[in-house]
Amino acid sequence: MLYNSTQNKNEIVSASQAIAQGISKDGGLFVPQEFPKYNSGTLKSLLSLDYKGIAKKVFGDFLSDFSNEEIDECVEKAYTEEKFGSENPAPLVSKRFNGNDINIIELWHGPTCAFKDMALQILPHFLTKSLKKANLNKDAVILVATSGDTGKAALEGFKDVDHTKIIVFYPMDGVSPMQKHQMNTQEGNNVKVCAIEGNFDDAQTGVKKIFTTDEISKSLSKNKMMFSSANSINWGRLLPQIVYYISSYCELVNNGKIKLGDKINVVVPTGNFGNILASYYAYCMGLPINKFICASNSNNVLTDFINTGVYDKNRQFYTTISPSMDILVSSNLERLLYKLSGNNDEITKDWMTKLKTEGRYEVTPEVKKAITSLLYGGFCDDNETKLTISKMFKDEGYLCDTHTAVAVSVYDKYVAETGDKTPAVIASTASPYKFSKSVLTAVKDGGEPLMSEFDMVDKLYEITNAPVPKPILSLKNKKSRFSDIIEVDNMPKYVLKALGIE
Repeated sequence: MLYNSTQNKNEIVSASQAIAQGISKDGGLFVPQEFPKYNSGTLKSLLSLDYKGIAKKVFGDFLSDFSNEEIDECVEKAYTEEKFGSENPAPLVSKRFNGNDINIIELWHGPTCAFKDMALQILPHFLTKSLKKANLNKDAVILVATSGDTGKAALEGFKDVDHTKIIVFYPMDGVSPMQKHQMNTQEGNNVKVCAIEGNFDDAQTGVKKIFTTDEISKSLSKNKMMFSSANSINWGRLLPQIVYYISSYCELVNNGKIKLGDKINVVVPTGNFGNILASYYAYCMGLPINKFICASNSNNVLTDFINTGVYDKNRQFYTTISPSMDILVSSNLERLLYKLSGNNDEITKDWMTKLKTEGRYEVTPEVKKAITSLLYGGFCDDNETKLTISKMFKDEGYLCDTHTAVAVSVYDKYVAETGDKTPAVIASTASPYKFSKSVLTAVKDGGEPLMSEFDMVDKLYEITNAPVPKPILSLKNKKSRFSDIIEVDNMPKYVLKALGIE
């Protein structure tokens, strides 16, 4: 299994090289040259496996330069009961909303209470093994731009990992108070956290620019360091996300909700497009999926793109109560466009160049047709999000966070619009306690709570009796370690100084 860049087919690397490097030298993203095919026989064989067993099968098919023993070690260290609270790190919960059955994959039972743990608990193991395979003899410098969840999950995954250093940038006013507190109290001798004066797109653009600046890379190389990424631009971050869609399908079959071979719909609250792309890659492997429902908040650039074929980031940016989706440049969309264009690296590069220079591009009629046949794009605003949280709790006694509520709301619109009752799997991406203020306001049907973040956690528990995750409780008395705030243009200088390279 080899990988090539979405913007240069001639840059071909092994799995370990793709993971170690993070991003292609030309700025493109690494994609598998082919996908393993899972027929009905393959899927049937997975029904008897637990989550770890399915993960080992999927990783073995994509990471051909890893031995079975290496993959076993990575999986066993990542998905422990101690970290995720049970043997199944991604349980499926069946509920109803407006008379429709929904199946919610709870992806937030890990150490940072967000779906990013599903990938970022295993990425450090993949990366350290990849560095050894590549004989690079360098420390990996992990640069992360985060809209909230990736930052904490990456910090937790890489803290005190040998031969790695991690620097996380987040938008100063673009994450929830709980997300900010999680990051700024992070333990570890190899971690650094910094806020930027800007939004997530500014942070992401700044990180990509640092990655592809030769002068900075050369400075690192002289000091026996190299850049890598923990964002979903890294194949080692995206690959683990494929597993939970396959696992959820198997669980639906085992629970008698569907028969083997039946199709499902997948609903994902989406900002950077990585999570929904993982479900599409599962589909490319043979998982029976009927429709990919892409749920956005008021930053509905993806909704408009799916409906028009025009990607245009030249629009108003909204700061919403679902901040992890406050994104106007969806990095992983590039991988989908590459696949749907027939693996055309030239046209993919042209679109990405136009996005950088003009802020917009339009895909070909053929690609637009493929997109609309596969995806449904919808969005909801903050008011609809709160109403969904309130209704879910009142009707089902189920508390969901602001991002999951976006997905539920958009799915409800999809069913009303299309009448499609194909069994649906909805990705639940974070614990509601990470967004206590917004969730508490929704449950109380208005009236912004005037209390501290942890008093709101206590109040939300008092009203709902929804268990508070241990990682949230443990933060209460932690003091902040990091308080740096910089302008976007100072990000390169900050990185070099943090690494001791002047």
